[in-house]
Amino acid sequence: MIELLAGNPLLLLFVVSAIGYLIGRIQIGGISLGVAAVLFVGLAFGAIDQRLRLPDIIYLLGLVIFVYTIGLSSGPGFVASLRQRGLRNNLFIGGILVAAAGITLLIRWALGLNGAQAAGLYAGSLTNTPALAAVIEQLSRIGANEAQRAEPVVGYSVAYPVGVLGMILAIYLTRRLWHIDLTYEAQQLRELGAIGEHLINRTVLVTNPAIAGQTISELVKHNKWNVIFSRYQHNGNIEIATRTTTLTPGDLVNVVGAPEAVERVAQAIGEIAPEQLELDRHTLDFRRIFVSNPEIVGVPLRDLHLPSTMGAVITRIRRGDAEILPHGDTVLELGDRVRVVTHRDNMERVSNFFGDSYRSLAEIDVVSFGLGMAIGMLVGLIPFPLPAGGTFSLGLAGGPLIVALILGWRGRTGPIVWSLPYSANLTLRQVGMTLFLAGVGTRSGYSFVTTLTQGNGLLLFLGGALITVPVAFATLVIGYKLLKIPFSLLIGMLAGLQTQPAVLAFANEQTGNEAPNIGYAMVYPTATIVKIILAQLLLGG
Repeated sequence: MIELLAGNPLLLLFVVSAIGYLIGRIQIGGISLGVAAVLFVGLAFGAIDQRLRLPDIIYLLGLVIFVYTIGLSSGPGFVASLRQRGLRNNLFIGGILVAAAGITLLIRWALGLNGAQAAGLYAGSLTNTPALAAVIEQLSRIGANEAQRAEPVVGYSVAYPVGVLGMILAIYLTRRLWHIDLTYEAQQLRELGAIGEHLINRTVLVTNPAIAGQTISELVKHNKWNVIFSRYQHNGNIEIATRTTTLTPGDLVNVVGAPEAVERVAQAIGEIAPEQLELDRHTLDFRRIFVSNPEIVGVPLRDLHLPSTMGAVITRIRRGDAEILPHGDTVLELGDRVRVVTHRDNMERVSNFFGDSYRSLAEIDVVSFGLGMAIGMLVGLIPFPLPAGGTFSLGLAGGPLIVALILGWRGRTGPIVWSLPYSANLTLRQVGMTLFLAGVGTRSGYSFVTTLTQGNGLLLFLGGALITVPVAFATLVIGYKLLKIPFSLLIGMLAGLQTQPAVLAFANEQTGNEAPNIGYAMVYPTATIVKIILAQLLLGG
């Protein structure tokens, strides 16, 4: 069997990946390793026989695909977060990571580690695969041999488990020590508009004479309502509600939004009607339509002029598993599902406008995808001078990530659409991560076992704990007590600092709302880039 796997690298790749995925699904205390289990299975296979190793191109290809797709999906949210308190929060996370690098230097001195082991320990205790990849790439660039390139993987692998468990333990203990009421905190965040909620559709009976003569646009702007008016009934006729529609007492109007927002609208203009305003589907109709037309992707909804040119209104956008309330500055992405209300005889024209082709969403624009990754790799090759001499580069981990963040934020450049359909992005991301973890795992398995059995494996494990635990508690104490960041948002930021989906899953389980996801997306790109840079500095520090 060993001879068969050693002579067939692709067979080895799929065997390691399949077993890794099976193990990754096993939950202990509600926590699982997920795709990270592929790394440990790869280590196990590599330890059995030194010939069981995958070619370098496998993990390099996987790395570039993974970080590029992460950047594309994170770009819009990351840039948007910087316009509010996101800049402060990102600087805070960056400062914590610099402090973690300082702790790593002290541990390196205390344990007598070399630069490669320290850099791997830093990446593993903070569970960041791109940082590990940058270190391996830097070692390859300076001509390190196979054993030397395996040293950071050993440190990473030993420290990784405590990097996950330490963060989860810190969240669990601080929540109970501070007696945080997450339900009350979530309510406050909703009132501030920091997080959303599931959207509802209610019919409101207009009874307030004071709103007569005012358009829906004027009412929304004056009262700062975060809702959508989809259709209304006036004198028995049901029509689409647009920005220029005026409501009068006796009208019925459908309002879409979060429950609290809809209730505020109802109190201001009238009262919730006892029955829903049903569509006469012989005249008006609604449908969920797939966005597959690249011509409308990346264009703000206000610039599409749907009510005036198409006679249609978008009431909801479904992106992945999340529902989004559309606004004028909202931009559509390939793979979105929009709920549209329009006249029945106009539905086919509206569907053609959005594309409504599920099959095309499975196809990738190879031109934009390849061009974007090529630009990212070129940026990763640029050498940056260090104050103490020498240079560092963003490498295949940092270059594509930064370029993808910019391209994901831009959405499109002329006819080129940079974003990927949601499902295609997730698939490529998973494939990329699997290729990378399987590749570095099989190539480092022998050195990993040697270190554990004959070297300083236990000391590396303790060193990882001495990085992870202080970082976790410092982030929570400073963020919650000094910066007054809501705990629900803060634990998502902690997961983003750790770039660890398992920690994010635990945070989501604790809160029951999407605040951790917002915090995670806010700081994830910064955390990844900072760790890529600092890990390389530790290599030569």
